[in-house]
Formats: sequence, structure tokens, C-alpha cells
Amino acid sequence: MENMTFNRRKMLGQIEAQKTWDILIIGGGATGLGAALDAASRGYSTLLLEQHDFAKGTSSRSTKLIHGGVRYLAQGNIKLVYRALYERGVLLQNAPHVVKPLSFIIPCYTRWDKLKYTAGLKFYDLLSGKHSFGKSTFLPANEVADHFPNINSNNLKGGVQYFDGQFDDARLAINIAQTAAEHDAVLLNYFKVTGLTKQEGKTNGITGTDLQSGENYNINARSVINATGIFVDDILQMDNADKKPVITTSQGVHIVINKYFLESGSALMIPETSDGRVLFAVPWHGHVIIGTTDNLLKQQDPLEPKALESEIQFLLDGVKRFLIKSPSRKDVLSVFAGLRPLAASSDHKKTTKEISRDHKLILSNSGLTTITGGKWTTYRKMAEETINLSASASGLPFKQCITEDIKIHGWAKVYTDSIYGADEEKINELIINEPALASILVNGHGYRQAEVIWAVRNEMAITVEDVLARRLRLLFLDARAAVSAAPKVATLMMKELHLTEDWKQQQLEAFNKLAANYILN
Repeated sequence: MENMTFNRRKMLGQIEAQKTWDILIIGGGATGLGAALDAASRGYSTLLLEQHDFAKGTSSRSTKLIHGGVRYLAQGNIKLVYRALYERGVLLQNAPHVVKPLSFIIPCYTRWDKLKYTAGLKFYDLLSGKHSFGKSTFLPANEVADHFPNINSNNLKGGVQYFDGQFDDARLAINIAQTAAEHDAVLLNYFKVTGLTKQEGKTNGITGTDLQSGENYNINARSVINATGIFVDDILQMDNADKKPVITTSQGVHIVINKYFLESGSALMIPETSDGRVLFAVPWHGHVIIGTTDNLLKQQDPLEPKALESEIQFLLDGVKRFLIKSPSRKDVLSVFAGLRPLAASSDHKKTTKEISRDHKLILSNSGLTTITGGKWTTYRKMAEETINLSASASGLPFKQCITEDIKIHGWAKVYTDSIYGADEEKINELIINEPALASILVNGHGYRQAEVIWAVRNEMAITVEDVLARRLRLLFLDARAAVSAAPKVATLMMKELHLTEDWKQQQLEAFNKLAANYILN
């Protein structure tokens, strides 16, 4: 297997060299990237096209949890939970630099809560089997207070501790893309699919535009996969203009606050909010993420949805009764929203929390394969099922899935606490060669200038947003700090890419406009 540099210019050259691809994937989120790795590692010639940046949408806006789903267990979806717990174990094995076990504690204020959650989580332990991240246990009230010094201890009866996984979603997405490239897949961001091509009624490729150069392409493929998340209906209607929508979109909002409010290495799990949902307060990259909401919303910008005031207040109110000192609007460092593609329900009376989080595969009469729904934790299994169906439907020779045993890019034999894993050493080499790159981008955050250069050279970062939102997570952690860091990032990228001052100014204007949506005034 020959490693291929994750370089956009070289990838474009590969498009022109390949006459027909075995598998062409539209969409560069978790599912599309997983499908690219699966297909390429089986030996199929594989091309993935993403209209914006990898993980720009839903796949970078999660609650940062790799989990079976305690609330899905409460809904009786045991099959989904079992499968997710298995895949959680596979992810920890294959990407330990990105995925970590994390302690969660459910505070109990009644004896019934104590019995109910202890019993439920013992069943969760049983389902996880040999892939357990740790056994659940009941903690007395004083131990819960030790974990959470800021917890409201009035009538606190104790808490149930259990273990799940945490990750950096956009970081894992980039690492999966790099791993796919190492198996000879070609992946391009900023490449928009504008239409499907057909021969005798069967899909045989796409038309598309490289948004960086403006050049148009006609690309042939034996199989085309629609893995576009919230855009799946758009591609399905390219295939069949009369196709009815197959997804429902739900908005999830998160707010980020200072770690002071939790003061813990454990996550707080609130099992029932005022409207019967589950809420998390999770330590992440030295901050705390609170989320999420789950609301059916229409007419939102699909790439940059905005949090509603009611959603922000819902999150603040949700943690208020559990903390002595609770955050207010002025304490919110960043707010971000994402749209989840849920397999549409025929029962229009169902709320979004009742719609299945399981995935759905569709094979169109034209041979177009569509995958929708699902969750980050099960991305690998979803990809396996997608490639199985797509390869079979297009007459490709059967090849066994091997992703369960593939180490994700960055995996290291020796444990490293860096999210870059094995790449951390290479970033340090950049600093040795150019010591100025050791300088941090903005006070209060540990991101170094070398990480910007690394993102441009090795992670296909094209814009200031790519760097500050998804290669580094500063926009999601502290939006004002990201605005402060943007001029330095733009200058570093301008020099590295040999671009102009005009490019730099355009980038800063675009980023400042975007970042305004993440800041609460």
C-alpha cells in the first residue's frame, strides 16, 4: 500500500488520470468519509467529493460523545445501543489519540431515581460486554460533591456513575480522510456536485465544479453514493425530480462555558429536562460544553444554522437547578448549532426525540445508493453496509470489509495525550526547524502557529474558517478568541499558500461575519 500525500493539488491530478471510478461518494461528513475508507481499503478505486470542507456540517457540531446512547436504551432501542457500544469499543481501539473514556455522573435527588438509573445502567454495562469502558456504580452524596464541587447538594441522595466515550469530531473526520488517502482514495473539499449523469436510466457519474478554480468536470463512476447528510433529498431529486423527502431535520444547539462551572474531569448527565430530554455538561478541551437541544426547525441556513434565543435559554435553565453557581448569557464563550438528518417518520405527530437515530439505506431504480440518519459512533458500520449495497448493486466484485482492524491516522504504539497522536512529533519538528512557530496564536489558548502550517500542508485546510473551526477548535470553544487569532492565521496561510493581501482581507471579512453567529451579545 502506497501512502498518498493528503494534498489537494495532487488529488485533482488523480481525477484527470482516472477514467472511471469504482465508487464515487458525494459528501464529506462522518458517513461519507467512513465509506471512502471502507471502499478504498477493500481495493475499489474511490473518489469522494465535498461541496464545502470536510465535516463542515453536522459532523463537527456534535456533543463530542462516542456512546451507546443511554436515552435510546430508555426508549427500548436495544439493538441500536448494542451496536453502538460495540462500535464504541472499535473506535477506542483504532483511534485512541482522538477517542477517550469519560466518567459520567447522574445526580439523584430521589430514592426512585437511585433505583431506576442504577438498574438501567447495569443493563447498559451488560450490553457493552467485553467492550466496557468501566462498570457503573452508585456514589454517595459526598462523593458526587467531590466530583462536582459546584453541585447543588440540597436533597442530593447520591449519583450513578457510568462510563462512555468522548472525542473530537472534526479531528476524527480529518484523520479518517487521511487514512482513506493512505489507502489510495482521492478526496476533495470545495468540489460541488451539480448533477448526476445516466446511461440507459442508470446513474454512471456526476457533473461537478471545483469551487477553487471554477473548472467544470464530468466524472464517470460504476457506483455513486449519496452521503450528504441534511442534503440527501437534494441529490435524490437530482436523480428523480418527483422523489418525496426522506429525512426530517432537527436542530441541536450547544453552548460552551468556562471549566470553572464544572470543575471536574467527569461529565454531568441530566437525565430529564423540563421537556423530557437528556442534557449533558461535558468537559472538553479545557472548557465545558452544554447540550443539546432537539427541535424541528425549518428555513434555517443548512451550512450555518443559528441558535434561537429560546434554545440558548433552555440550556442555561437546564443546568441551573443542578449547580450552585450557574452560567448566564454573559458566561457563554461560544454557541453553535447543527442540523441532524433523521430518517423521516410517517407519523407526523412524533416529536424529534421520538424519531429513530438509526440509519436508513435506499437503493434507487437508477442504482444510486443513499445513506442517511445514524450517529457518529456507528459511522464505521454504516459505511460497511453502504459499500456492501453499493458494490453489489453496481456489479463490482465482492471484497470483504476490513475497517474493523484499520488503525486511524495518528494512531501511535506509545500512548500520547495529544489529539494529533503520532503527528505531534512531526509538528514539533516544524518548530525545531522554525522556532517562531512555537508562538501561540492567542492568549489563554495553547494553539501554536505550527499547527496552522501543519493544517495547510497536511490536512487540506483552504480557508481561515477551516483552520479555526475544524482543524483547531477555537471558534467552537471561544469565538471572541478565534476572531482575535484570525489575522495571525490569515497571515500565516497567505505566506504558506503564496496568496495576496486581497485574499487575506476577504478571508478575514468572511470569518468575522461567520464568527458573529457564535458570539452572544
